[in-house]
Amino acid sequence: MEICISESTTSMDKLGVLSDAAKYDVSCSSSGVERKGDGTGIGNSAAGGICHSFSSDGRCISLLKILFTNECIYDCKYCVNRRSNDVPRVSFTPEEICTLTIEFYRRNFIEGLFLSSGILHNPDYTMELIYQAIYKLRTEYRFQGYIHVKAIPGANPIIIAKLGMIVDRMSVNLELPTAQGLSELAPNKHRKTILMPMRQIQQGIKQNKNELVLYKKAPTFVPGGQSTQMIIGATPESDYQIVSVAENLYQKFDLKRVYYSAFININEDRSLPALPGGPPLLREHRLYQADWLLRFYGFKADELLNEARPNFNILLDPKADWALRHLESFPVEVNRADYQTILRVPGIGVTSAQRIVKARRNGALRFEDLKKIGVVLKRALYFITCSGRMMFNTRIEEDYITRNLLTVKERLPFDKDGVTYQQLSLFDDVNFQPESGWASKLIEPKSVVYGQL
Repeated sequence: MEICISESTTSMDKLGVLSDAAKYDVSCSSSGVERKGDGTGIGNSAAGGICHSFSSDGRCISLLKILFTNECIYDCKYCVNRRSNDVPRVSFTPEEICTLTIEFYRRNFIEGLFLSSGILHNPDYTMELIYQAIYKLRTEYRFQGYIHVKAIPGANPIIIAKLGMIVDRMSVNLELPTAQGLSELAPNKHRKTILMPMRQIQQGIKQNKNELVLYKKAPTFVPGGQSTQMIIGATPESDYQIVSVAENLYQKFDLKRVYYSAFININEDRSLPALPGGPPLLREHRLYQADWLLRFYGFKADELLNEARPNFNILLDPKADWALRHLESFPVEVNRADYQTILRVPGIGVTSAQRIVKARRNGALRFEDLKKIGVVLKRALYFITCSGRMMFNTRIEEDYITRNLLTVKERLPFDKDGVTYQQLSLFDDVNFQPESGWASKLIEPKSVVYGQL
């Protein structure tokens, strides 16, 4: 396929546009994989994962997070890059992607690459461009670090299969929780088209694992697994619908993560909600908490919510809310209860539950022992006993416990420094001046304009 991209705009001008356009995609966290350097290249993705930095609203900033292009043939009503928006349109070349990744990596600003894209001409054309960039980065530049790439629905499965052999993680954005919401706000996209590459990646991962068992030297296909993202608040789905969709994706597609992105109204369109209170960040936070309960705590969507009670309590986290509605299951005796039961106690996480099971083999645990283990006693004390005794003389009553839990302020990810929707700049903390220093020579003789990374 012949690839033609205009180079009339400098690489740094493009970086300013395409890094800023990528900030609304939150599904960029890396995962530990077994892709290790062989000594002939640079970079490494060891099992421990890569270093992370997070902005105040939880967005990962340790990866060079950019779009290949912000040109798009689709007109999704919620997207800043939709066809009908009057915004500057630019595209990288495969060579520019490679150069930027290597130069930022060498200066220790990043540990890997997250590459997404608008749709230039058609899905096949865009996916081929992305494959060329990643293949060049792996082979010519010998970059062996972490790479996460978005698979474009509708692209040729052969290209997706080839790309899966050289990246660490792939993702296909579900966009909106339901097919009805997708038809209303993204009429060019279809649920079936989105699920097809998701299924292909799942099957490729399974097949590769079987080959590893048989041959032990088979190439690794998407070793970091796949993820997806849903926009929350643009359409009227309930929390119960959203959590049920996520549970279904985990069960049927073996996803590593489902990411939830609070809807930010950046377009003037009558089909979009006004959101007078701003993006639903607290709702997004509750969904993430529920997602952890599904993945690590043994909860089911129907336990957390139902048709009669379709939305989460904004005042209490989903685990505490569930416990208050099931007080007949409490208090739990920590010295005898099984691991799964202990996991359901508010204030006890996965690590502390494992420590409890291990530590009680050596003797009965006391409340002071639980505090050392990592249990948040100011939340757990209403739901547990040690050797048959509660920590204080408390009543197992919903209203009483609720009042006391509400006095313990919950730490929210956007409380500390206020709300921000911008990614952090690589140079914010050093007062970087773009006209001087190494960056002015990064891609000579082009000028430098940095966006938010």
